Amino acid sequence: MRRYGKHTDEDDIRSRPNRKGNRPRTHIRPKHEDASWGMVLTVDRGRLTVLVDDRIVMAMKARELGRKAAIVGDRVALVGDLSGQKDTLARIVRIEERTSVLRRTADDDDPYERVVVANADQLAIVTALADPEPRPRLIDRCLVAAFDGGLTPLLVMTKSDLAPPDKLLELYGDLDIPYVVTSREELENGDAAPRVREQLDGKITAFVGHSGVGKTTLVNALVPEDRRRLTGHVNAVTGRGRHTTTSALALPLAGDDGWVIDTPGVRSFGLHHVDPSRVIHAFPDLEPGTENCPRACSHDEPDCALDEWVAEGHADPARLYSLRRLLATRERTEGD
Repeated sequence: MRRYGKHTDEDDIRSRPNRKGNRPRTHIRPKHEDASWGMVLTVDRGRLTVLVDDRIVMAMKARELGRKAAIVGDRVALVGDLSGQKDTLARIVRIEERTSVLRRTADDDDPYERVVVANADQLAIVTALADPEPRPRLIDRCLVAAFDGGLTPLLVMTKSDLAPPDKLLELYGDLDIPYVVTSREELENGDAAPRVREQLDGKITAFVGHSGVGKTTLVNALVPEDRRRLTGHVNAVTGRGRHTTTSALALPLAGDDGWVIDTPGVRSFGLHHVDPSRVIHAFPDLEPGTENCPRACSHDEPDCALDEWVAEGHADPARLYSLRRLLATRERTEGD
């Protein structure tokens, strides 16, 4: 094997011929120090719509990112044509570290994790009080995903003219979750929007719920037509002419004081990806009691130290019940 000294001449270096005639590959990646930052608004078949300053830019992921994918809500660095003009395309070269992630799997046996939204501050769980009937197990699962991903939950109950919210509020009262109650009439005439808006100002909020609960109707009321024009041509990318909530879409609130992210209606919310040990972080009154728990304690077993902690009066027994109900949701079907 030939060895070279520190001062070799270029003619002494043997290089492998490149039959394709293109530049040789290298592991040294460009730094792109002049890249501009933007927020991903929606993703469709490998093309990403990004807000850069006040412009909508179409982009694709750079090859150097490998398998790392950008999702709605991501802060990304872009290079290339950032004019936002028709038929232009930029490249996403970096993805900023995420502050929160909303994830789900198709079901509890599915190991394939779907990342839905990044960097959201809260998760608005929209449920109808009737027509269709509430699905507490689905709500529980959304709560677990929110706690696991670092999002604050918000419960939005619709169609209060068909059924009272008391029973559902009693079920989740011990979790201290903020909530808003609306009726069909308020959804249709827009009266519900101001009360919901109070919970959204200054935050990025992802909306989730199954079909028929009024989620998209509420999102449309929260984001007036003049704000939707900002992302209006996003829908042309899908080829369907309009946004049908088949993929997540970020929309700015009036006054640029927050964002709402409309997500596709869900039929199930798998929790295969959830680490139960992280759910306890949403219960700060119970978390100190886990110090004496056995290693890898599920917090729902005979030797769990939380039973003694609660019995000594350090926390409300209802809070422990709520924690264990959420932890057990992976073992229950959503229709239970």
